[in-house]
Amino acid sequence: MGDMTAIRIRNLRFAYPDGLEALRGIDLDVAAGEKVALVGPNGAGKSTLMLLLTGLLHGQGEIVVLGEPLDERSLKRLRGRMGLVFQNPDDQLFSPTVLEDVAYGPLYAGLAEEEAARRAARALQQVGLDGFGERLSHHLSLGEKKRAAIATVLSMEPDVLVLDEPSAGLDPRARRQLIELLRQLPQTMLVATHDMRMVADLLPRMVILDQGRVVADGPTAQLMADERLLEAHGLERP
Repeated sequence: MGDMTAIRIRNLRFAYPDGLEALRGIDLDVAAGEKVALVGPNGAGKSTLMLLLTGLLHGQGEIVVLGEPLDERSLKRLRGRMGLVFQNPDDQLFSPTVLEDVAYGPLYAGLAEEEAARRAARALQQVGLDGFGERLSHHLSLGEKKRAAIATVLSMEPDVLVLDEPSAGLDPRARRQLIELLRQLPQTMLVATHDMRMVADLLPRMVILDQGRVVADGPTAQLMADERLLEAHGLERP
């Protein structure tokens, strides 16, 4: 994909029906293959930005994904190339078995059963859940559920992954496994998180969002070293 820009956002604005301005003119570029952290206090606009980026909300401004403007005509096509992983994996796991959950996306997209099964098996292998296909989703641990939720997205073979608080609630071992998984994935990644240790370990670039605006954007190590900046926006060094 070379130097292609995977995500280009210009002057993105969004207000909720109650008048709350969640985003107040966001500009952001993410290069193909880049892994970027989106951090900031609660209410900064991180989740809203992710919902707009994946077409689940509609705001004002410009969003271009993989060279194509995100609009009503391109939405379905681009959704197939972007994967959104929700904070709560139960929002993504609703079929009786893990395999059915992971194969659902490709089947819904119209792929043949054989191809959907192949993609599901590969996605489960990628997330370290080989042999879990017949397990009941609600019997998995939280860490296993999070990986299964990522597999449901990987089975669509997306170019871009958008993850909301992927490490929230995990014990140390499950958290390490998740970070190692994300490290190995080649996709462009935008990760909203409060887990500053994960940001330091995994994500070379950090974007700080506060009150609906980008207040800092740069190399993670550089921004992490600025304690006054972090403190001003409700963040702590790991």
